[in-house]
Amino acid sequence: MSTATADIYRPGLEGIIACETAISSVEGRQGAGGLEYRGYPIEELAESATYLETAHLLLHGHLPTQAELDAFEDRIRAARAVPEPLIELLRNVPRHVHPMDTLRTSVSVLAHYDPDLAASPTDHAANVRKAERLIGQMATAIAYRERIERGLPLLAPRDDLDHAANFLYMVNGEVPSETKRKAFDVSLVLYAEHELNASTFAARVTVSTLSDLHSGIVSAIGTLKGPLHGGANEEAWKVLEQVGDPDKAHAWITAALGRKERIMGFGHRVYKTGDPRARILKRYCQQIAHEAGEDRWERIAEPIEREVTAQKHLPPNVDWPSARLYHYLGLQIHIYTPIFAMARVAGWAAHVIEQLDHNRLMRPRARYIGQPSRDVEPIEARG
Repeated sequence: MSTATADIYRPGLEGIIACETAISSVEGRQGAGGLEYRGYPIEELAESATYLETAHLLLHGHLPTQAELDAFEDRIRAARAVPEPLIELLRNVPRHVHPMDTLRTSVSVLAHYDPDLAASPTDHAANVRKAERLIGQMATAIAYRERIERGLPLLAPRDDLDHAANFLYMVNGEVPSETKRKAFDVSLVLYAEHELNASTFAARVTVSTLSDLHSGIVSAIGTLKGPLHGGANEEAWKVLEQVGDPDKAHAWITAALGRKERIMGFGHRVYKTGDPRARILKRYCQQIAHEAGEDRWERIAEPIEREVTAQKHLPPNVDWPSARLYHYLGLQIHIYTPIFAMARVAGWAAHVIEQLDHNRLMRPRARYIGQPSRDVEPIEARG
């Protein structure tokens, strides 16, 4: 390996530019920091666009007109039905299997039944159709598996409910309030895309070999499963449960920081002054807590957030408030990360399509730090 190549080594590829993208930026306007999807600030999208409008933006490159949105929503609704063999598989996977593992397998199975299975990996239109189907199918697969695990009858998708409300209905068996529906929809918008994070990078690496879109999504799901990526929201809720009492929160976090424990849900490789998504979602946590008349978890979260930010200079990331939000919505902790995946599939797919539209095989180098060159000795001479 040349000296020049060795000199640019960065552990974790931190700061390395691996590709160019027109999908999203974490630089913000004039490089001031902030998240934008195709030029639109995340704050404006969260306020004024639904998840499906955002998914259309990511996959088709522009925010839809009303006619385009109506057609897009119709296609997503049509895709909510999943093949019967997948339902049987969801019934037969052992109950102890993590939902992310089940979801990974579900996407692989869905590939076998996709109408565009035989399409070329570089067929742009076919890839967009596959992506749209997965938005509907993944939500159904997660909801069905959750009902099966709880021993409850499956609920068919409802065409009169939007994407967010339908998922909550299929999981909980009741139509959410408008406050809850909006909060969940906003969370999906915030999770939909985030530039070249680990799971997106995995998807792009996979399809850079000219593998197919479903394979890229499977790779992304496997990557998202880890607690240093998507699983962080599950770990964030465990922190709150461990504290349990608002009156114990300050003492607990002081002791934890004194022991130099890592508190999940704080800090970000990219956002050094705070994750804009966390600020948005915190407001919705407060709204729902107020609606329910129970602010216990907000009163536990606040001193933890304050002390970690002040002492460690690590503001909360999106996983910190999302853990509370999903609890308020009646969702079990083990499907927090699958929900992350069902939102992020729009972004993953957009990156897969962009990679395949302008493909170059991703093949980085490694710096060798092992033994110097040596000869193989006869077996009798090895001591």
